[in-house]
Amino acid sequence: MPKIKIMTDSASDLSVENEKKYDIMVVPFKLAMGEKSYTSRQDFDNEEFYKMMDEYDGIPSTSQITAFEYLEIFKDLYYSDYTDVINVNINSKGSSTHSNAIMAAEQFFEEIPEARDEFRIYNIDGRSYTGAYGYPVVEAAKKAEKGASAGEIVSFIKDWVDNCVIFFGMYSLQYAKKSGRIPAAAAFVGEIMGLRPVSRIQHNQITTEAKVRGDKALLPKIMELTLNEMIPHTPYCIVYGNDSEVRDELAQMMTKAVGYPPADFYQIGSEVAVNAGPKVAGVIFKSLNK
Repeated sequence: MPKIKIMTDSASDLSVENEKKYDIMVVPFKLAMGEKSYTSRQDFDNEEFYKMMDEYDGIPSTSQITAFEYLEIFKDLYYSDYTDVINVNINSKGSSTHSNAIMAAEQFFEEIPEARDEFRIYNIDGRSYTGAYGYPVVEAAKKAEKGASAGEIVSFIKDWVDNCVIFFGMYSLQYAKKSGRIPAAAAFVGEIMGLRPVSRIQHNQITTEAKVRGDKALLPKIMELTLNEMIPHTPYCIVYGNDSEVRDELAQMMTKAVGYPPADFYQIGSEVAVNAGPKVAGVIFKSLNK
C-alpha cells in the first residue's frame, strides 16, 4: 500500500491550519536580520515578522534550504515507511533550494541503493512564489487522502505550476529598492510619481505587466489583467500581505466579476515580504496563455 508524503518549503505560504489539517511537511527557510538569525514559522508568525520589518533599518536576508537538510528529511521519511515523497519547491531561478533537493535525492540513493525499488522522490520546481505553488500542494494532499496515486498527484501539480500566473501589485517600492529588485533611481522616481507596478510571475520569471498611478487604481488593474487571461470557471486565490482590507476588497471584486469566491487566501511570509514589502495584493490563477 503506497504511503505518500506531500512536502514543500515555507515560501509557499501555506496556512498553519492547512499544514496541520492535511499533514503537509513545510521545511522552513532561515532569515537573518543583522547578527540575529531566525527560522520562519518557528521563531515568528507573519504578524510578528511585519513588526520586525518595521523596526529594522537594514535588508533582511533569507538563506536557501541546504542539500544536507533535505537528505536528512528523505532518510527520515524512508525509515518511516513512506513509499513516495512529493516535494514542491520555490522558483528554481530565484533560489538554489530546488537544485539542493535534487542533489539530496541523488545522494540519498547513492547512500541507500537498496531503496531504489521501494522509495520514490519527486522534486518539482514550483516555478513561482507563495500560493502559486502552495495551492497545488494543498490540493495534492487532499488527493493523497482520497487515494490518488503519486503519478496522478505529480501530473496535477506540474500542470498547475506550468500554467499558473500571479498578477502581483506592490503599494510601495521601498522594499524592492532595498533588496535591489528595482534600481534606487527608478524606485525614487516611481514613488514621487505615485506609480504602482503590477508584476507578472510565470514560468520562473518576474516581469512588469503594467504600472498605474495611485493606490486606488492598483486592484482594478490586477482584476482587469486577471480576467483577460483566467480560464473560466477555474479556481483562483488571493495573495496579500499585512492589510486584510485590501485582501477583502480584491476578493469581493473578483467574486462579483466571476461569480464565485476565491479558493483560498495566501498571506505572504518573510521570504516574499523582504523583497516586496508587507502591503501587497494579487491574484493567483490558471492562465489561458501557456
